Amino acid sequence: MDDFKYLNIVEWAKEYIKANHLHEGAKFYSEKELCDIHGVSRQTVRQALMTLENENIIWRKRGSGTFIRSSAKSVIPSNFTVGVISTYFSDYIFPSIVTGIEKVLKENDIVMQLSITHNQVADETRALKTMLSQDIKGLIIEPSKSALPNPNMKLYERVREMNIPVVFFNAKYQWADFPCVAMDDVAAGRIVTEHLWDIGHRRISGIFALDDIQGHKRYSGYMDALLKHNAPAAEQNVLWYSTSERKTFFSLSEERILRLLKDSTAIVCYNDNIAVSLLTFCKKHGISVPDDISIVGIDNAKLARICEVPLTTATHPHQLLGERTAQKLMEAITDPGAYQKDELFTPELIVRKSTKPLKH
Repeated sequence: MDDFKYLNIVEWAKEYIKANHLHEGAKFYSEKELCDIHGVSRQTVRQALMTLENENIIWRKRGSGTFIRSSAKSVIPSNFTVGVISTYFSDYIFPSIVTGIEKVLKENDIVMQLSITHNQVADETRALKTMLSQDIKGLIIEPSKSALPNPNMKLYERVREMNIPVVFFNAKYQWADFPCVAMDDVAAGRIVTEHLWDIGHRRISGIFALDDIQGHKRYSGYMDALLKHNAPAAEQNVLWYSTSERKTFFSLSEERILRLLKDSTAIVCYNDNIAVSLLTFCKKHGISVPDDISIVGIDNAKLARICEVPLTTATHPHQLLGERTAQKLMEAITDPGAYQKDELFTPELIVRKSTKPLKH
């Protein structure tokens, strides 16, 4: 049907512009010529041209024709600014991610403007407004509280209207259609849970973040693994916490955590930060790891290797993720009409001393 043929013309036009190295100002085919080439109606061609125009690939002037607005593969100008919005910067895995982003931007002679939100939506609002008031050519963003409704949708609509390329990292809002570079969080939750099952644990519980989409996905992987094995009461053996209360979670939820530990032989933690805090909690209460309980984290942060009981965990790409995120933004800037998919890194299991086979 003609309703769908215009998309084929859009893709054909982009490839044609690339292959023939058409630069800004070059004349493109007329409506009639495109109708003849593709054997479609004028309405279909007009819809295709409108799409190309909206994507800033072409521009049209009545009575003169259709012209290339930008080449399909433009050159990135030097000394312009890209905004980077991260939830954190100075601890955990974030210094490595930002280092990776900065490395690629520096190689392309691009200035990085960094803003930290501390996973607060209001801080993300301020960061976006500040950057949109300046001459930002692209945005790299880690969303704040990505599992919750977000009041910044109108700001992101404005970003799109301004044709500013955006790439999310670690996660993205469920309503966002910008590309994202992240670890496969579902797979991470699954492989650490499968490890515990494989070494004999059956009463496996979890602690997950409720306000970040990573927490939901890692929980999903945890549940996938346990439901596959018909584990009883898997979803009842989970505690949820908000990221803003992470530092007080273990003191304010002491009784709940002790009950969870009593009913479990192993715990899957949202990340290595929580797992290390749980190690400290267990030591305080005379619970031996891994003799009394096995603990797994996710992310393979530096602290997972150097803590008192080195953690079994799932790998996170760290700096490589930052590099790939920045590279993806460069691709979006140089080829603005190209469709970009999300990219996921597959985690691997690293077994250390925090887990122990359970004999039945």
